[in-house]
Amino acid sequence: MEVVYIKEARYIKDFKIFLKINTKESGEVDLKNIIYKYKAAKPLRNPVCFSKFHFDSRATLAWDCGFDITPL
Repeated sequence: MEVVYIKEARYIKDFKIFLKINTKESGEVDLKNIIYKYKAAKPLRNPVCFSKFHFDSRATLAWDCGFDITPL
C-alpha cells in the first residue's frame, strides 16, 4: 500500500485549501466542518489563524495550536 502524503498546500480563503498529494490528485478542500467539529481546532475558527498552516514531519497539515490533518 502506497503512503499518501501532501506535496503542496496553498491557502485559498475562509477554510479552503488547495492540496496536491503524491497520488497525483489535487483539488480544493473546504475544511470548515472539520474545524468546527473538533474542540482542539477552536483557535482555527478565525480564518487568519487557519491560514497559517505548515507541514509537520509527516508531511501533514499542522497548526501551532497542535491540530493537524492527514490526507486519509
